[in-house]
Amino acid sequence: MSDKPVVVYGASGYTGRLICEYLREYNVPFIAAGRDKNKVQAVVDRIPGIEDVLHDVVEVEHSVDALTDLFRGAEVVCNTVGPFSQYGPEVVEASLAAGTHYLDTTGEQDWLITCDEQYGADFAAAGLLLSPGIAQMYTTGEIAAQLCLEKPGLDTLDIAVFWGGSPTIASTLTILVNAALSGAMYLEQNTYAPWDADAGLYQLAIPGQHELALALPWGGTSHPVWFRRDPRVANVKALGGVFNKALMQGVPQIVAAAMEATKDMAPDERYAALTATAAQVMNQVPPRENPRLNRSMDSVHASGPLGRAHCVIHGNQNYKQTGLLQAYAAYSLLQQAPLRAGFASGCQAFGHRELLGVLRSFGLVSEPVLTVES
Repeated sequence: MSDKPVVVYGASGYTGRLICEYLREYNVPFIAAGRDKNKVQAVVDRIPGIEDVLHDVVEVEHSVDALTDLFRGAEVVCNTVGPFSQYGPEVVEASLAAGTHYLDTTGEQDWLITCDEQYGADFAAAGLLLSPGIAQMYTTGEIAAQLCLEKPGLDTLDIAVFWGGSPTIASTLTILVNAALSGAMYLEQNTYAPWDADAGLYQLAIPGQHELALALPWGGTSHPVWFRRDPRVANVKALGGVFNKALMQGVPQIVAAAMEATKDMAPDERYAALTATAAQVMNQVPPRENPRLNRSMDSVHASGPLGRAHCVIHGNQNYKQTGLLQAYAAYSLLQQAPLRAGFASGCQAFGHRELLGVLRSFGLVSEPVLTVES
């Protein structure tokens, strides 16, 4: 049973550590939990100033019963253990059983749909928030989308997110597993529609550079799921990529080779093989983010029959953005109820202008550039 208000599950990972760092900034006591206490302890011990905030390090088995016992007494769970389609159900079910709000960092589209359709109503009935996908790659772009939607009459969102630097070990595995084992959807007239799996890379003209950038549906992302029940929005497409064009050019080949090599395997064998492939792509913790190298760009075109809006948010250190968004969301939930219970995005639960203010106050994003056509 927890005697701290927040549990960070998966605290030994790159993003888990950053959440703990920002919880320290907010002076929020927390439990850093994971399946290997020694690994978690080694990470937590390296957090500067960690002695200034109350915290515990706990080892826990990845099962509903064990996680429920740990979460009971806490108010918020921040989950970073993925791939979430594989490891998420136990954490969500334990959060519901323990009566805690649930946050995670993923944009795995199949997992978000599962949260929405399978768990959302139960969380809403309990007055609890179920908010997967609070992270730079999804929330910062959603902030830009929500700013565009402040102009009435826009019903179509065309979203692009780009970032610089290397993905973490966990992100690489999630990207590969999601690409190989689940389809990518966009939203068309409030209905999910599949992206063309054979389309390859998309070329995008993105703000701030003359050279065309390469992008992929990136599993479809969370945006079509979040906006499916927004009465203002009927159509959503989201594409993502890294600024490193050579790296982007290699992604389809890596995914295609992995799918071909594992197509006849049983599910467990296939997952193990994909894990091994991901380790060949990225098997070491990337260096701590540098704002001169690790930059981000979120661009949203919103349109309707008689109007247009375009919003661009430039930022830096996308994993830090994720850590801060998670910590602030937990901190906010300790002060007041979310704007919406049940399944909800970060902006729907906490307000897009509030989240923008948090990112701005820590110097992680610029003032949005918003252009609205009358």
